[in-house]
Amino acid sequence: MNETAHQIRVVIVDDQELVRAGLRPLAERDGDIEVVGEAADGRSGLSRVRELRPDVVLMDIRMPVMDGIAATREIVADADLAEVRVLILTTFDEDESVFEAVRGGASGYLLKDVSPEGLRSAIRTVAAGDSLLSPGVTAGVMRAVAEGAGREPDATRLDGLSEREREVLTLVGRGLTNDEIAAALFLSPATARTYVSRLLTRLDARDRAALVILAYETGLVRPGA
Repeated sequence: MNETAHQIRVVIVDDQELVRAGLRPLAERDGDIEVVGEAADGRSGLSRVRELRPDVVLMDIRMPVMDGIAATREIVADADLAEVRVLILTTFDEDESVFEAVRGGASGYLLKDVSPEGLRSAIRTVAAGDSLLSPGVTAGVMRAVAEGAGREPDATRLDGLSEREREVLTLVGRGLTNDEIAAALFLSPATARTYVSRLLTRLDARDRAALVILAYETGLVRPGA
């Protein structure tokens, strides 16, 4: 690795010591990622994040003292931690909890059976400011909007968007990348990126994950559609 390259600094928050011990060497294998801290619950994790200011937090959901959802919300609400990105560690049976975490500001989620290369790729993706939202997992997570939210979609939140912006938001909500959006709408990749950036600004969304949540909450995209 180039010694001048920026290392991605990571904090792991998980109540299982074995999980933390296993994730550290896998994350650090290529040399561009450094695990700078660990914590066994959300409260101590929050303290470590405030102390160390990492680029990415690998955050478990179910933990004592403070769970990962509450810790994520506190990180996102702290203006001093605006550059910190949270990546949720999840299992297949936590869809509704993952939805709450992403709605609370997490930049995506990672299944705990991810491959070593998938782990490192996910950390790099989130550190670069993108979101980790695979279409297959997103559909299950977002089902919580339709089945658990208990309210009708509020399409008025999209008032003022052009037809093209709505089309782009729909494809973001379905989990497509910028290049895939460009191909689907016959746009250049640069134009697709511009549309996504514009949506982030106009809808006051923290990141791409927030756009996906918005697409589902407004009924623009529906699970199973």
